[in-house]
Order: sequence, then structure tokens, then C-alpha cells
Amino acid sequence: MKKLKIGLIGSGGIAQGLHMPAYAHFSDLCEMVAVCDVRLDVAKSCAEKYGIKMVTDDYRELLANKEIDAVSVTTPNKWHMQPTIDALRAGKHVLCEKPLAMNGDEARAMCRAAKETGKILMVALPNRFNGPAKFLKDYIDAGKMGDIYYARAWALRRRGVPGWGVFIDKEQQGGGPLIDIGVHILDYTLFFMGYPKPVSASGKTWDYLGKNPNLTNNMGDYDRSKFTVEDFAVGLIRFENGAVVTLESSFMANIEGDPFQTQLMGTKSGALVSPWGNHVRIFTEENKQLFDLEPKNVPHLNGGQGEVEAFLRAILENKPSPVPGEHGLILNAIFDAIYKSSETGREEPVDVTV
Repeated sequence: MKKLKIGLIGSGGIAQGLHMPAYAHFSDLCEMVAVCDVRLDVAKSCAEKYGIKMVTDDYRELLANKEIDAVSVTTPNKWHMQPTIDALRAGKHVLCEKPLAMNGDEARAMCRAAKETGKILMVALPNRFNGPAKFLKDYIDAGKMGDIYYARAWALRRRGVPGWGVFIDKEQQGGGPLIDIGVHILDYTLFFMGYPKPVSASGKTWDYLGKNPNLTNNMGDYDRSKFTVEDFAVGLIRFENGAVVTLESSFMANIEGDPFQTQLMGTKSGALVSPWGNHVRIFTEENKQLFDLEPKNVPHLNGGQGEVEAFLRAILENKPSPVPGEHGLILNAIFDAIYKSSETGREEPVDVTV
């Protein structure tokens, strides 16, 4: 089997923490041959660690390398769209970090480029590939939950503003917890629900706590005067099939703990699932008796490795994108509607047309 040649556009935290170790783990399927970062010293350090031959601070130089089959785009959100489109047009398959883009219009352009070039565009959403996701998706696909008509999705932190990177800068990030961690739990929820088509959303965002210099933060200090994103967001999303999802996401909230979970309510049973800790609970009824079930054989799977392996095998076996760009567009379009609704005070349409 031919080994795929991989390039990385961006060599920061998510590249070093997930993409590079996963590609290295699947050395029988691929080889990292190029890395790019505007911080050339960081790129060089990664290249030395993984034996990567080509190092550059210009992604266009990387894309000109004809031996590269595929790239990971692991830059801040503002620099997802153009490198992805350029990579697709250069004949490379793309694994792009979440969220796919800053907004729905950018995501739409990326999906069009993938369609025009015939190359794979995959959104990096590793929680789909962990143990609880596999177990519960199999349970749902077996018809055990019936029709899932409502879900509550939480991605909440009590004092968890990232004190590094550009997470507090709306101009570079596009938003706060809604677009950063809300994207994970909303995708997780819609994955279980079969990704129904959204039609509208209403919501509200606040920034009271994130700007307050008198509050502590558990993820490092940051300049409160430069905090331009929301610290809390809530949304209600309506879908074409009649289902509804409520979404809550925070960097800072006066709550207990840091709940990260989704609760699904179906016509046959319900479930409470967290992508971390292999935690799944099922709520059902048999013979007019109510049961709370906790499966004991939920598989232990590395979501990051699963995500990268799915990307590599889709390329090698000529399969569709495991997490298609259109799903990234749906997520971005929902966030657009929630942000707009917060400003207008009205329910807003969700545009998912490509």
C-alpha cells in the first residue's frame, strides 16, 4: 500500500497535541513530509521531533510540493478558509480543524471548493470517534431509541477561558465558547440524531464575566480589556424533521463543575452521554417498569487517532469524507443564526445551502 505524504499548515497546540502524534502512530499509512507555521522556530522544533524534511513559513510553498497528498489545517479560525481552498485546488485532501470556518459564508466557499475539485474535505471533530460515540451510535442505529426528537447539549466551564492563543479575540476566532467548545458538543449531538437539517435558531450571548478583572480563571491569566468574545451562549435550534436541540456553552459561568455532555430524548428510550470518561447512561421502560442502564463494555478508543485514521483510509480507499464539510457548514450556519438572534432578539433562519 502506498504511504500518503502529509503536510501540516500550522504547528501549534492542536497540531502538536493531536494531529502530529496521530499521523506518527499510523506510520504504516502515512509520512509527515512538510510543516508550515508563521512562527518558523515552532515549525522547526516540530520538524526535528518528527523527522519532517520540509519546513516553511509560507503555506503556498508547502502546497507547491507535488509529493504531498493531504494536509491538516490547524491554524487559528481566521486562517482556515484560504489555506483549505488553496490546498483543495492544489490537489490535496484536507483535514481542517474545527470549527470549519469563521462563519457560514466561509464554510460554504470551502464546501464548494471540495465539490469542484473532488477532493476530501474533512472537519476535525474527534469526539465522534471515541468509545461512547461508537457504543451509542450503534445502539441508536439498532433502533433502540426510536426517533430522537429533543436534546440538551452542554459544553460548560465554570472558570475556563483559555489563557493562550487567540481564543478571546473575535476578529481572529469568530466567537467565544459557542464556536470553540460548543462546536464539539453540538456536532456530537447532531451525529447521534443523524444530522437533521436545521431551519432556524434563536439565542442569546453574554460577556459579563469574561471581561471582569476581579474574577479568577483556571486556564491561565489573560488581558480582560482584550476580551471581545462572549463568555456564555445559549441557543434553541429547530430542525426540518420537527426535532429541537437546546445548546449551552460557556467559558465562565457560576455553575457546579464543568459539565460537557448531551442528553438525548427518544420515543423508545433516552440517553445521557459525555465524550470523555466513557460515561453512558440509558433511560428506558420495559413491561411498565422504568430502567436506568449503565453499559459496562463501552470501548476505550482514542478519538484523535480514530479521526486521523478515518481521514487516511478515506483517501486510500477512495471513500467519502468521514466528517463532510457540509456538517461543518451546518454548525457554522447555526452559530451565525444564534449570534444574529442575540442581536435582533428574534428567531433567525439557518442557511445551509452550498
